Amino acid sequence: MSVNKTPQVVTIAGSDSGGGAGAQADLKTFQARHVFGMSIFVALTAQNTLGVQESMMIPCEFVAAQFKSLAEDFNIKAVKTGMLGDNAHVKEVVKQLKEVDFGPLVVDPVMIAKGGHKLLSDDAIDTIRQELLPLAYVVTPNLPEAEVLLGYNLDTKESIIQGAKELQKYGVKHVIMKGGHGTGGKSSDFVLFEDGTGLWLTGQRIDTKATHGTGDTFSACIVAELAKGQSIQEAILTSKRFIQGAISQPIYVGHGHGPTNHWALLDDSVLVERV
Repeated sequence: MSVNKTPQVVTIAGSDSGGGAGAQADLKTFQARHVFGMSIFVALTAQNTLGVQESMMIPCEFVAAQFKSLAEDFNIKAVKTGMLGDNAHVKEVVKQLKEVDFGPLVVDPVMIAKGGHKLLSDDAIDTIRQELLPLAYVVTPNLPEAEVLLGYNLDTKESIIQGAKELQKYGVKHVIMKGGHGTGGKSSDFVLFEDGTGLWLTGQRIDTKATHGTGDTFSACIVAELAKGQSIQEAILTSKRFIQGAISQPIYVGHGHGPTNHWALLDDSVLVERV
């Protein structure tokens, strides 16, 4: 009997009761990309497409218990972090990641929900920079998150490239600066690889409110592709095509910022420009 042969991945994140973001979006993405997904909950939220109404943190001891449970049984090939909440939980996750081998780590530095609810305390930001990023294989901030991590505005292509280089100095191998919060008819992400080469990945900006969970979905897809053995460049390109399809092929759920479509087809219209 084959044991632990199926690609297995885990998300370390908060629960979105509305199902559009957080661990739920990650698990849907894992399923869509044909890997077996697991979860370590760090926080619970009461939320829907209109916003986050309440949130609460899981005790650090129970976070540790979830790590131990998964490590004892599964052959996890890649892992991601999402909402970590506060400094104590970031430190606990860092501690646990150092004690297990869950494969390459993708850090999605979640800070603010789509509706504006704060999902990371201020005192945790430096811990992410100094302790979590050095463990990361990939970090995927959107531009507002990157600006918080760096402490300055990213309003030109040159500043985005420079910002990626600055983030890389914390020890993370690959940096993806997501441009979804920018303006104009196109949305461009900048990718800085470990060897210093770069890519711009550009897709058509879609006029829609159904963008809840885009960051979670994008980073979760990278995790899935890495677990299947894709190269980092292949994993990122597949993920950009996946999230472009998930936004451009909408579903209609809720009355506010609706979720992306996790069963959408890949969108091959994404343009690749090497730097």
